[in-house]
Amino acid sequence: MTPRPSTTPAVPQRKLTTRRISFGYAETALARHYVSGDPVMSAVVSVLSALFPEGEDFFVRSVRAYRDRITDPELRRQVAGFIGQEAMHGREHRRFNDRLAALGYPTRAIDRTLGWGFKASERLPGRARRLAVTAALEHYTATLAETLLEDERARAILTVGEIRNLFLWHALEESEHKAVAFDVFQAVSGNDRVRRWVMNATTVGFVAVVVSWTTVSLLTDPATWRHPLRVLRSLAALRENPWVTPEVWRRLRDYNRRDFHPDDWDATELTARWREVLFGADGALAGRVATTTATA
Repeated sequence: MTPRPSTTPAVPQRKLTTRRISFGYAETALARHYVSGDPVMSAVVSVLSALFPEGEDFFVRSVRAYRDRITDPELRRQVAGFIGQEAMHGREHRRFNDRLAALGYPTRAIDRTLGWGFKASERLPGRARRLAVTAALEHYTATLAETLLEDERARAILTVGEIRNLFLWHALEESEHKAVAFDVFQAVSGNDRVRRWVMNATTVGFVAVVVSWTTVSLLTDPATWRHPLRVLRSLAALRENPWVTPEVWRRLRDYNRRDFHPDDWDATELTARWREVLFGADGALAGRVATTTATA
């Protein structure tokens, strides 16, 4: 995927669908190192999943705080879709995180710590700053999501089918609504300097959180002490990981471009293809959706 010039209308029509779906994880089907038997990637994926519930709730509160100031009817519809999708993501990742906690991952501690941090930040002045944080983190999630949808190597890492389904569903919807928080920020603030400054600060915080909790996960894993060379080999393998390629980092840095917009990275065909693969007439998850709500 390559960026295209920012020539689309300020708020183009987008199809956002809230799909009420649930996933399950059999007790006997999930090993501690459930991501290709890789201890480091299993820890990283667990940390990311643990960040989602409180993170999604924060995103919803940050966008909802400005709903009464949005005059564009198209953007108002997209905000409704964004809120619906994020609420479902939080619910399903909480269920997955409970299963990860049973395996020994510190998902509950991450959830409590992150929840406390977000709520503390919301007691400080600066609603626009919180919205800018949401837009920045949505760029991260969209970049990782579209890497999963585009790159077969990324999908192959998730060897447990139900976990791969969870992340593919989540990735599709992150791609569908990737520009909503950004467009709300542009509509109510549009301060380019704040947007870019917040992105750089958020990057430092996000990387620090993921690295620190991944370290905790590894240090509390008995296998780390029994097989340290395996962990070292897993760390070395990160250099070939599809989520840390130069292309991914280039896309993340593109957010700092003055005229950046999330739709510059056009995923129209990508999302259309994965809607059909997952939720079309013969889609892999079509029969598991309880209800859908289409927005915009």
